[in-house]
Amino acid sequence: MLKLLELSHKYHPGKLQSLLSKAIFTYANVPYRIKPYHDILQDPHNTIDFDFELDDAIHARVQARGTDGKFICLEDGGIYHVNLLEKLLVPLLVKFSNFVPGAGIWMNTQRPEWNDANNALVGYGASMVTLYYLRRYVEFGIELLEAAAAERIEISAEVVAFFVQIKAALEKYRHLLGDAISDRDRKRFLDQVGQAGSDYRVNFYQNGFSGERHSLDIREVVDLLRLGKQYIDHSIATNKRDDDLYHAYNLIDLRDPDAVSIRRLYEMLEGQVAVLSAGYLSWEASVALLDSLRKSALYREDQSSYLLYPNRDLARFADKNRIPEKLIKDAGLAEGNSVLGNRNIFVKDAAGNWHFNRNLRNARLLKEALAEIKHHTPEMSDREIERTLEIYEAVFDHQSFTGRSGTFYKYEGLGSIYWHMVSKLLLAVQDTFYRALDAQADPAMLEALKAHYYEIRAGIGIHKSPALYGAFTTDAYSHTPENSGAQQPGMTGQVKEDILSRFGEFGVVVRGSKIQFHPALLKPAEFLSKPQVFEYYDVHNAQQSLALNPAMLAFTICQVPVVVQLGKENKVLVTLQAGGEIETEGLEIEAALSKSIFNRDGTVAKVEVRIASHAQ
Repeated sequence: MLKLLELSHKYHPGKLQSLLSKAIFTYANVPYRIKPYHDILQDPHNTIDFDFELDDAIHARVQARGTDGKFICLEDGGIYHVNLLEKLLVPLLVKFSNFVPGAGIWMNTQRPEWNDANNALVGYGASMVTLYYLRRYVEFGIELLEAAAAERIEISAEVVAFFVQIKAALEKYRHLLGDAISDRDRKRFLDQVGQAGSDYRVNFYQNGFSGERHSLDIREVVDLLRLGKQYIDHSIATNKRDDDLYHAYNLIDLRDPDAVSIRRLYEMLEGQVAVLSAGYLSWEASVALLDSLRKSALYREDQSSYLLYPNRDLARFADKNRIPEKLIKDAGLAEGNSVLGNRNIFVKDAAGNWHFNRNLRNARLLKEALAEIKHHTPEMSDREIERTLEIYEAVFDHQSFTGRSGTFYKYEGLGSIYWHMVSKLLLAVQDTFYRALDAQADPAMLEALKAHYYEIRAGIGIHKSPALYGAFTTDAYSHTPENSGAQQPGMTGQVKEDILSRFGEFGVVVRGSKIQFHPALLKPAEFLSKPQVFEYYDVHNAQQSLALNPAMLAFTICQVPVVVQLGKENKVLVTLQAGGEIETEGLEIEAALSKSIFNRDGTVAKVEVRIASHAQ
């Protein structure tokens, strides 16, 4: 959503601001009910109920009214409409209501992140990946709202109440940002923001929207965004690793009712992509991260590319569910003990090794079994139960279980290159390069970013031999495991990222609704060395061809051919379909002509871009 908002802002400046106060948006009436905050704390793996009665009502409304029946309505039956400011605020407030300082956004709604190979992190996992992107969302919101014409905008009273609670929590604990946040302060903060989200949800589930609107000062929203950014930056700083990489996911421990502690997981590629995209890092820090990434356990030299997570050897089947004798001794359990002697809990094999009963698939079943034994054996102490649960977690470490990413070796698992994420890395580095270029960064930093960009690009399939890639290099594939070539061909997300980055290599950007050309990434080798015919389909879907000379290259933008060649000065020649040319100094196309190209209205027949040699 953020990328689309950013594109809209570039293609149609002012459009989003004009929608901030227009009540033309709706809410989907989703028949899932997220539990209150207190219940989520008790069991973060069981946080959502399905409302069957509401689901039936929605289906009945759809039968009567069509798809409008899927939207939230007021008591009079009319669809409830809200403005863009409200639609942008709600996801922001929800993220802050699940923000665990130092850990990330708490993944407690039984939904995986973008990378669903980590789906088992839902429950006790916290996503720094989401927090990195939230930072970019916050920065965009500040830019958008500071340029808004309106000073106050009316939004739903319930959302205003949610806003006030989140802002109060951020204000109350801002003094913590000067230092490391303790586990107890982290819990106090989470209690306040978590309860704010819970209050908003419960009120809506019970009462729906009242239809009442309250006026919200745009400056207050900007203040919230700026304060929220301080919290985000504080957490990003604490998630920097010693090797200049950044954590992607963390685990939170909620066993102490008065504290939230954090455990760090191993390095992951998506964390590096996200932090590069966040706009947080300096150019020097970005280069340091990319330098470290290439020396890290994530780099696969044989493919000149990057794993999702470091490879490792998994335990053999015979070694699983084996309890070290030391754990039992340290826990003070003896064979005559009521727990250790119960075969529903512990089993001893013929070799004298201890195991948990095979039916105890998770800690919840173990707790239930222990409660049953306690009921019939009152002399069993709470300490024995606690120690047994500690042994169980020490043996299986279920809290660190990520999903298929850590349990097998294909399908985005261990040792796998996931090509979509590599292409996301490529695009993130390109984005960083152009931001550095705009900021007139040190030339050495620009050259370093450019070098990393092309090193990453060289590892992508289309730039490899079929023998190395292990598949047709022009096809998109899901992943490459450790022991074979590329696997699972299909129209993967990599295609989208590679198309975007290819236009970026040509230097095509859109700003202020104008097409601009910034060929700083363009390599001389891209230009033709001999004459060639460029074939394309025009806006009428008719096949066309253009004769190209050496030192030229060509591509299309919205089916309009663009011919690029080196020259003595920067200029653009736009050939009109009706005849005649429009010449512009510099490397941009005026807004009206750019709009004609975007609309594919046939006004523009061809674009010629002349680049001064020094502009490359």
